[in-house]
Amino acid sequence: MKVPRPWSARAWLDTAHVMIGLPVAVLLGGLTLVLLVWPRLLMRSVPLFTRVQRSRFEAFLGARIPPVRSPSSWRSAATRRQIGYHLLSPFVGFAAAVLVGLAWGGAIVGLMSYLPQRLQPPPMEFEEFDLRDGKVVAIYLAIGLVLLLLAPVLARGMAALDLSVARTMLGPSRSELGQRIETLTESRAGVIDAADAERRRIERDLHDGAQQRLVSLAMNLGLARATLTDLPEPAREAIEQAHEEAKQALKELRDFVRGLHPAVLNDQGLDAALSGVAARAPFPVKLHVDIERRATPTIEAVAFFIVSEALTNIAKHAAATRAEVSVRRERERLHVLVYDDGCGGARLDGGTGLRGLAQRIDSVDGSLRLSSPLGGPTTIEVDLPCE
Repeated sequence: MKVPRPWSARAWLDTAHVMIGLPVAVLLGGLTLVLLVWPRLLMRSVPLFTRVQRSRFEAFLGARIPPVRSPSSWRSAATRRQIGYHLLSPFVGFAAAVLVGLAWGGAIVGLMSYLPQRLQPPPMEFEEFDLRDGKVVAIYLAIGLVLLLLAPVLARGMAALDLSVARTMLGPSRSELGQRIETLTESRAGVIDAADAERRRIERDLHDGAQQRLVSLAMNLGLARATLTDLPEPAREAIEQAHEEAKQALKELRDFVRGLHPAVLNDQGLDAALSGVAARAPFPVKLHVDIERRATPTIEAVAFFIVSEALTNIAKHAAATRAEVSVRRERERLHVLVYDDGCGGARLDGGTGLRGLAQRIDSVDGSLRLSSPLGGPTTIEVDLPCE
């Protein structure tokens, strides 16, 4: 914990938090005590009291206490913790305010002992407390300086103690946080699976709909191009151009569908799908796939995307003469390695390709390691859960 200086804004904010916290705690604690005899009204009031206290911590300490779910019953653990905090906080606030107030007050009294003699009170009965004595003034000054340095530490410590108690009693418990994390994890997995299922549906619709119509159009134009040879030259050129454009559109649609979610991935798995990707690469690719038991469709789709995107980036940027791809399963983990002998210099923040790759891997709790020194070679290692 960093010790604030007496004149720093942090010291005054901590002090204000402690001193303002006492009346707030007394008020809310008193209301909580009174409302104990009206449970229904207390159930409605406790969340409001808690919001007031959380606002105080955020305003003075910059600390945000995570909210808990609205109390569903009088006997819920979250409700009992919040009621306990509001009943306990007046005692914590009183102790903190007394200590901090005495420290700051003692510092002021000690440092004021050097005032001119005419402003000093008459001599006291006991000479050892006579502020006209230089030794007494020196002792007072020393005590004042010590308290001046100690007051911010006390304020910081009391504020930290109050915050610790509030986090424990006003925020979610560890079990509640664990349940929330588990729920979010399940929700994320559901979203990822739904997105993957939607990609497969789009791939099927394009394959069975638009792609088939383009195939029919290209065949008809090719037939017309081959048989209608007696047409005028401009008409023949128009048919030829339309035929070539139809073939190019069909190729682009097939590439898009294949990159979206290839049907062979569902039917035959990663080995067959990656073999097609490697065969289409403009450089030799050595592929090794060792998977005894298939992973889930979502993980297979991510692994396919990794290899496909990596080989695309190699073709665009690496000037490589060869590449190697290895995919193997070890227990419940799927390991993917892509190597190329290109010029290197790849970075995760260098473009959208690798950044999108990292985001796709993070979405399934995978890990990515990139080694790409200038001059090459480049190695991408990915570790994915199989479920």
